[in-house]
Amino acid sequence: MNESIPGDAAARRAVEAAWRIEWPRLVAGLTRIVGDIGTAEELAQDALVAALEQWPREGVPPNPGGWLMLTAKHRGIDRIRRHGTLDRKLAVLGHDLVIDQRTPPEQPPQDDLLRMMFTACHPVLSRPAQVALTLRMIGGLTTDEIARAYLVSESTVAQRIVRAKRTIAAKRVPYEVPSGPELAVRLDAVLEVLYLIFNEGYTATAGAAWTRAELCEDAVRLARILAGLLPREPEVHGLAALLELQASRLRARGGPGEQPVLLADQDRSRWSRLYIRRGFAALGRARSLDTAQGRLPGRYTLQAAIAAAHAMAPTAAETDWRRIAGLYAVLAERFPSPVVELNRAVAVSMVHGPAAGLEVVDVLAKSGTLDGYHLLHAVRADLLTRLGRTEEARAEFATAAELTANAAERALLLGRAGIGG
Repeated sequence: MNESIPGDAAARRAVEAAWRIEWPRLVAGLTRIVGDIGTAEELAQDALVAALEQWPREGVPPNPGGWLMLTAKHRGIDRIRRHGTLDRKLAVLGHDLVIDQRTPPEQPPQDDLLRMMFTACHPVLSRPAQVALTLRMIGGLTTDEIARAYLVSESTVAQRIVRAKRTIAAKRVPYEVPSGPELAVRLDAVLEVLYLIFNEGYTATAGAAWTRAELCEDAVRLARILAGLLPREPEVHGLAALLELQASRLRARGGPGEQPVLLADQDRSRWSRLYIRRGFAALGRARSLDTAQGRLPGRYTLQAAIAAAHAMAPTAAETDWRRIAGLYAVLAERFPSPVVELNRAVAVSMVHGPAAGLEVVDVLAKSGTLDGYHLLHAVRADLLTRLGRTEEARAEFATAAELTANAAERALLLGRAGIGG
């Protein structure tokens, strides 16, 4: 037996990894070719089945994503032939195959992921449907992961996605990046989705990995493209700034064995200075545009300013928590949400002490708006620890661990609760 050929288990792991990483690009690229999301997903699934059959025998290809795309296109041609419809679709698929084989795989500025994002954020869909579909198609998130991110049931998310696909097909929504007024209409949804995709990459809602760097990279790249498309929109630059600054910490968020490393414990020399410089530059553009247009800073620009305050501190001890607490107060007043209020509680505790922060958290807990949200209990546990209320803190850490589906995060929380495993 050729030792270079992986066993079934190793090949399956390789297929699963490639599928998780490449699925959004694969379906987006196929949608451009066939003009229908459902058909694109079917072809992608065909390619997945082929990989499961062939990779154990032939070995994992050097470019798994390219292999899956090429196989899906071949399967599309085979399907058209079987149905006896060698029409324009076959010509398009054949042409695309030739292009792929002759030219390097460089993405155009308005690439397939961006087209898919604007298609999924078309105004014929409700905002919840836009977000759910885009997180599924662009972020590659499962319905369970989306449900956890939005604190709704998995069945609700699944229904939204199915109905959204049907509506896009029925309304013949074009697969394109719009221009002019149409672009502005869809912008809020696109920004929200990019933000959520990044967040899923920054701290995965489920699975073994603490982070999914590929999602963060996609979100940052798409935010940069969007900033180029809309150079006069301050919130586009605000979001780009926020994502760049948050992404600067990715290398420092995992220790040996990729266990989570919290902000206060991170080695800041591992923070990317390039990302920080880009983030500061984008934040400066957002602020300048807001001033020139007579606008108040938007939600992403305010969050970017908070991230910038962290980035400016050489050490955790030198963080300007008073400034951060002030920014969170503005954010909570202008864009109120339970999660913003929870973050504000942390900042308040750093300025006025853990008892003051705990008051804010307890009000949130009594409201019930964050029932089932593990970070509410994690923050409360940390504040109780700082107040010396150890037994209460352990119980809260244990509750937080029960509520998270991320294995790495669960281990961290159980460790803080003093529970093994």
